[in-house]
Amino acid sequence: MRHRLVAAAVVTTLAAVASVAAQQPAALRQALDAAVAAPSRTPANTARDKYRHPADTLAFFGVKPGDTVVEIWPSGGWYTEILAPLTKGKGTLYAAVPSGNAKGIEALKAKDAALYGPIRVVSFPAAAGQAKVPDGTADVVLTFRNVHNWRMGGQDGKDYSPEAFKQMYAMLKKGGTLGIEDHRLPESASDERETKSGYIKVSTVRRLAEAAGFKFVGASEVNANKADSADWPNGVWTLPPTYALKDQDRAKYAAIGESDRMTLKFRKP
Repeated sequence: MRHRLVAAAVVTTLAAVASVAAQQPAALRQALDAAVAAPSRTPANTARDKYRHPADTLAFFGVKPGDTVVEIWPSGGWYTEILAPLTKGKGTLYAAVPSGNAKGIEALKAKDAALYGPIRVVSFPAAAGQAKVPDGTADVVLTFRNVHNWRMGGQDGKDYSPEAFKQMYAMLKKGGTLGIEDHRLPESASDERETKSGYIKVSTVRRLAEAAGFKFVGASEVNANKADSADWPNGVWTLPPTYALKDQDRAKYAAIGESDRMTLKFRKP
């Protein structure tokens, strides 16, 4: 009789564990959808959701409300408007900004201190003595449409991408995730185009990440756009939302939409 009771208890426990496991993805998706639907988001940003698929992208990266999340170079805060309500009261959100350029995040803090005030602002890439994300503390590091900037370099023409990947690797916990979205350059294109077009090859991003120690986990086509040929007169900035050519062929570029983008997931071993 005792053995039957123990067996029944084991079966019940396993069923409960299976039930919780089945509920977790749905609960996570609900949290992501709620963050994307947050009333604090600005209309101009929500208008871009049809191109950027934020809930699907964050779900692919496995971002959870209780995570310590680092957003690299958030600029005006397009994704910050989603990550802040997602992590509020549960996780920690870092905004890693170019040194001396936190205007976008400071504007959000001024607009809604209760929501954006807890964001921790640090420098990236961090020089000696600058505030940075402590090593080995992040669950997830995210960067959206930035690797091409590091590859193109600053005014001195230096390629900052190796150092950027080195620092992102350092801030992650073992097993932590690096999520990258960027404008995708066809593999058949010349490498020289990476230095001026705003597009970058998947192979280049993988090479940089793996050289820093990351392991490639997988890719998603959630942000793909087959209408983007990646060969525009003013590079990726020809397309929306920048419209570098202003009114010239604007309807044509509006119909194409935002760029074709890679969405890549890496892991720190």
